[in-house]
Amino acid sequence: MANIGRMLASRVASQLVRNVATSQQQQQANLLRFYSSAPKSYEFIKAELVGEKKNVALITLNRPKALNALCNGLIAEVNDALDRYEADDSIGAIVFTGSEKAFAAGADIKEMQPNTYAKCINTDFLANWTRVAKAQKPIIAAVNGYALGGGCEFAMMCDIIYAGDKARFGQPEIALGTIPGAGGTQRTTRAMGKSKAMEMCLTGNMITAEEAERSGLVSKVFPADKLVEEAIKLGEKISTFSPLIVRLCKEAVNSSYEMSLNEGLRFERRHFHATFSTKDRLEGMTAFVEKRAPKFSNE
Repeated sequence: MANIGRMLASRVASQLVRNVATSQQQQQANLLRFYSSAPKSYEFIKAELVGEKKNVALITLNRPKALNALCNGLIAEVNDALDRYEADDSIGAIVFTGSEKAFAAGADIKEMQPNTYAKCINTDFLANWTRVAKAQKPIIAAVNGYALGGGCEFAMMCDIIYAGDKARFGQPEIALGTIPGAGGTQRTTRAMGKSKAMEMCLTGNMITAEEAERSGLVSKVFPADKLVEEAIKLGEKISTFSPLIVRLCKEAVNSSYEMSLNEGLRFERRHFHATFSTKDRLEGMTAFVEKRAPKFSNE
């Protein structure tokens, strides 16, 4: 009887330890989520959770007096907000926007003007401006007003661009004695073709939202006052799917920029095969067969 009592006591103690450990892990997870998504005060941007389920992050560029010109401080805050939101598993998509007057009218020329070639090389100038392009979660740009120079490049780093009907896109760096430095000569060419990219970059001319849509730079055009609402709806729809599968799909699409067609097809097929090792692929197909809504677990 004594042995049985000791065994029971040992089991109870072990269970208590496991319960404590589980509770601590849950507390740590809750704490991480709190710090990753809790409201934070920024100087150059606004960041908030939106949508019916608060599962879409909305980041608003907020330098109204400078038409949201991109400066080092703004980029640092964007990078910080992205790090926080990417660490929060409850957030399925991120939307960037500006004001109705300007998404971002370019880089801050006053900040950039004193730079030298040596300083640009030694500091790898603009290298930290590409965080948006490296995000794993889907990024949607909701562009109203001017998206020029760095602003156009910033929008092109996003995965999907929705534009307001009064939006204007352009790469006017040629008029300043320089060239685009954050993707303007590369991403416009991939999105719109050589001729249109050359015209934009060599003339500095702006194009309308309708021209951008026809050229493949923009996915859809909406009335300016409906734009952000539509971008959030898109983010909400994406957020209903498995975050794991969404990341794999995004990676497969992005690979098309870096690989030949045969390499890309092989990469896509292997990612497709990989989904069959996930719980969410099984759940998605099972739910379809059973004619019910799937319940994805991000596994």
